[in-house]
Amino acid sequence: MLLLAPLKPDDSEAIVNHKLQLVARFIDILLTWRLWNFRSIAYSTMQYAMFIVMRDIRGLALEPLTHKLYDLLAKETETFTSNDRLRVHQQNRYALHRILARLTDYVETQSGLPSRYLDYVGEGRGRYEVEHIWADHPERHTEEFGHPADFAEHRNRIGGLLLLPKSFNASYGDLTYEEKLPHYNTQNLLSRSLHPQCYEYNPGFLRFMQESGLLFKPHAQFKKADIEERGLLYRKLAELIWCPDDLLEILVK
Repeated sequence: MLLLAPLKPDDSEAIVNHKLQLVARFIDILLTWRLWNFRSIAYSTMQYAMFIVMRDIRGLALEPLTHKLYDLLAKETETFTSNDRLRVHQQNRYALHRILARLTDYVETQSGLPSRYLDYVGEGRGRYEVEHIWADHPERHTEEFGHPADFAEHRNRIGGLLLLPKSFNASYGDLTYEEKLPHYNTQNLLSRSLHPQCYEYNPGFLRFMQESGLLFKPHAQFKKADIEERGLLYRKLAELIWCPDDLLEILVK
């Protein structure tokens, strides 16, 4: 209904496609912001707000539609910057899987590799799962965490997560970070970025780093500070992927 709201019977095919792209981008950004801030995206939660949006964009031409959607996003108070403690839990694991898939796919496609998003979200024997960089062994981290609950909270943060094949977790999931690190170098580019060899003879990735300004770096060890640093990197990636300015670029096209 939201996608159809701005369409008019006399719109050309090109105008229809532009309007669909604009509204779809608006929805994509808004839902991801809500998920990042532990907000529900259920129909019952969003029904009234989306009804208001549908009313306000009904039949709009391209330019006013673009600026209306852009202004609506600008009024949102909860974005990526409003939550620096995003973590996986039982209720949001599916959503986090999709977010990690988008982050992983973006790094690879921007580095000149083909998209593998459908592989990352697919089902079956070779399916990918959310992988914790830290194995569930709080006793290995007592120098930084005095209580297992504090360890678990940090372990579950997005900066400590990767998307890897289910078979990887079964084979290596219980190892220490130092033992896992060489195996990460054989996986997707976001996982490989933990390893120093990812930064050697990898022109596409190095070009992406330079153009994006993202502070990728190898991690010889993975402590509390590394999870927080990696979490900031993921947030900066998300800000590039789900950027409201994209709506203005769609209008120009």
